[in-house]
Amino acid sequence: MNAAPSTAPAHASGAAARPLPIIAVTMGDGAGIGPEVIVPALLHPDTVGRCRPVVIGDAERLRQAARILGVSCSIVPVDGPADAEFTPGRINVVDLGLLPAELPWGELSAVAGDAAYQYVRVAADLAVRGEVHGICTAPLNKEALHAGGHLYPGHTELLAHLTGVEEVSMMLSTPKVKVIHVTTHIGLIDAVRRIEPGLVERTVRRGHEAMVRAGVERPVIGVCGINPHAGENGLFGYGEEEEKIVPAVAALRADGIDAVGPLPADTAFFLAARGDYDLIVAMYHDQGHGPVKVMGIEAGVNLTVGLPVIRTSVDHGTAFDIAGTGRAEPGSMVEALRQAAEMSTAPAR
Repeated sequence: MNAAPSTAPAHASGAAARPLPIIAVTMGDGAGIGPEVIVPALLHPDTVGRCRPVVIGDAERLRQAARILGVSCSIVPVDGPADAEFTPGRINVVDLGLLPAELPWGELSAVAGDAAYQYVRVAADLAVRGEVHGICTAPLNKEALHAGGHLYPGHTELLAHLTGVEEVSMMLSTPKVKVIHVTTHIGLIDAVRRIEPGLVERTVRRGHEAMVRAGVERPVIGVCGINPHAGENGLFGYGEEEEKIVPAVAALRADGIDAVGPLPADTAFFLAARGDYDLIVAMYHDQGHGPVKVMGIEAGVNLTVGLPVIRTSVDHGTAFDIAGTGRAEPGSMVEALRQAAEMSTAPAR
């Protein structure tokens, strides 16, 4: 596959035109709602005006989803981004042809789990080769993924492995607050053990870079503590904040990054929602996920930062209970595509 075509659409940014970024859209678990949210999201005016999406998936499954939705569009197989044409009503798909036509909707399937892995594998390869500027993922089912022989906790760890990156960070983004996590899918006791100044510092730097890429020139970053009240000067815990977080914040500030903390987590998210902080650094999974899901899950987007390109995802699962019914809402996919375009390693401005 070659680089993106030079005839790609562009939009004006000041006096210079900037080619729209190419976003690889992985179809996720084909038995879930991924195909049903992808089709309308890729035809949505907000998507068409911001990026050039290319689906990595199965063309026939997308056609089935379009028929279920009553949507008229052309779903066209292409060899790669260089062969895609971006015209109204057309959806380009790198067609891997892995799903049987009779695959049931809403049922766990090892075949669909393996296919979901293959879609991500191809997208990661395109990213490493510089043929796409971002990845946007429809949801996969972890049980199906494992049944298909691919033992990863989820997209984040899978993409890190496929792109040869040792360490990435999960970021959650809503209209009110953005949160990056120092640790994610491990137990709370293990998370506290794993946290150390170097990991905190690297996480904040990845978040800072992502915010700058998104157009925030000097982001203000609030760093949560681990214990209640951020330890309250040793009253709670065993000095974890002084040992694990304070040195990282000092190093970041010495390097010109506006990091503040450790902050009590029970107030940090309120302060971020009112505008005091552009980004909050959570120490462990539930510390960050809980407030985000209260304040904006309906418009939330999951991002992976630290990969060769930005990766965004809908903040919902495969929804087997409604898959194939046409009831899935595409709004989160539209938002995920918007943020993938906004934070992409796009062509020169």
